[in-house]
Amino acid sequence: MVDQLSPLAPVLRPGRHALADHSVGVTLTETQPGSIVQLAAWRGEEGALIAAIREVAGLALPDGAGGGVSTEAKAGFGFAPGKFLVVDQDEGLAAAFAKAVAPETGTVTDLSHGRTAIRIAGPKAEWVLAKFFATDFSLPAFPLGSGISTVHHDIFAQIQRSGADEFDVYVFRSFARSFWKSLCHASEEVGYEVL
Repeated sequence: MVDQLSPLAPVLRPGRHALADHSVGVTLTETQPGSIVQLAAWRGEEGALIAAIREVAGLALPDGAGGGVSTEAKAGFGFAPGKFLVVDQDEGLAAAFAKAVAPETGTVTDLSHGRTAIRIAGPKAEWVLAKFFATDFSLPAFPLGSGISTVHHDIFAQIQRSGADEFDVYVFRSFARSFWKSLCHASEEVGYEVL
């Protein structure tokens, strides 16, 4: 069930929206993690920030854009040198980082209430996402755990591969409903199910 505070509540319609042959190429879900945190290191402090991420979230992230880790409960990826997005199913991650990251190391920004998390999964997930973003979503080019920051028209998105045929997309809450409707429309070609 979708939280009443979700920007998707008015447009999220659970069920199958399949093709005439009843096939479903993707599933779409709002995941609602408890914490979404962006961290940025000051120049020369990247190693200290990566160590803090390892200490607080238990994620061993490489420095730089693209590399990342995804587990059942937590995920994180670099989207620019010294900049990371870390997600936890539990609340309180931003407060834990605020204690662990010294002001001279970098910044901690809690995005938990400013982003909407959407998961697209299934054998046609790469195909549907490629309609929106000029990115190679194939597994060799976009390996498990990796992530990017990109845009679709004016909608900023951060995307992480969370499974072999599964992606988590983080968009601004104010654009979430519009993006969701576009994603559903783009998925009609392959059939989709909203969970």
